[in-house]
Amino acid sequence: MASDILVADQTDHPREAVAVVAAGALPWRINSEGLEVLLIHRPRYDDWSWPKGKIDAGETLPECAAREVQEEIGLDAPLGIPLPPIHYRVATGLKVVHYWAVHVNGARLVPDGKEVDRVVWCAPETAAGLLSNPTDVVPLEYLRAAHGRGDLNTWPLIVVRHAKAKPRSSWSKAEGERPLAATGIRQAQAVSRLLQVWKPPRVVTSPWQRCVSTVAPYLRATGAKVKLVEALTEHRHARTPKKTAAAIESLLEKARPVAVCTHRPALPTILGQLGKHMPGRVRALLPDADPYLSPGELVVCHVAIDNRRRIVAVEQFKPFDD
Repeated sequence: MASDILVADQTDHPREAVAVVAAGALPWRINSEGLEVLLIHRPRYDDWSWPKGKIDAGETLPECAAREVQEEIGLDAPLGIPLPPIHYRVATGLKVVHYWAVHVNGARLVPDGKEVDRVVWCAPETAAGLLSNPTDVVPLEYLRAAHGRGDLNTWPLIVVRHAKAKPRSSWSKAEGERPLAATGIRQAQAVSRLLQVWKPPRVVTSPWQRCVSTVAPYLRATGAKVKLVEALTEHRHARTPKKTAAAIESLLEKARPVAVCTHRPALPTILGQLGKHMPGRVRALLPDADPYLSPGELVVCHVAIDNRRRIVAVEQFKPFDD
């Protein structure tokens, strides 16, 4: 996993092993008073905090964050930009919590009553004074600064490399018909679960079988719309890479959440085109060496709504390891 800030600062805990890994989110909204964030009260600890919880076996950090937000406050919303993780000590040792921003756009929140009995919306400066754990101020300060830069309100453009396919050497039919291997079929299910963290309502994919099969579980699970684009195939990219780049630029121009599924040979062109819309610190996080992404791996680009076509954060996730 990578992003411009998703490396937890262990300055105060050098080389200390992490005993507990958790993930959560900072819910935010804009009203007539400006930016507000949501704090939760946990009766078990009698503290004010952010929605968060420990990662489950077989779960990625974004999936954990989305699940905890849904379970604790009843919010089923896509994650936004990553926020700085924090470290602090608990009874079992060093704990790290990874955070994301999540936009609450008029959704009704329902605290679960057990883990969370109260919630409160307040201005960031008020929240900073209410938080029980001082380290919880760190992601809050980043969120507030991102809002000031116009980088908080974003939409996701997700690039997926198709899942593992059957070997070329064992396939004698048309290359576009080469299917997923058994491992690839399992990877496609994992890709589906991870994509649901950002909930893109559209999928743009190479029409070749291994790409279509990679996104099929997500399409079935969500009812997202799909578009087949020849410019994303290996052969078309080899002939006219400019058309592949133009297809990506068109998606940025449309400014709507989308997942793109393609092949390894097309990745340097696609990532290069996206990199043109990133500041240097973000562009440096893009994979830059072959194979760029492993089968089933993905890159999430967070595009600022108020700063059109500016990509303000990048994350990279491998949802399945056979």
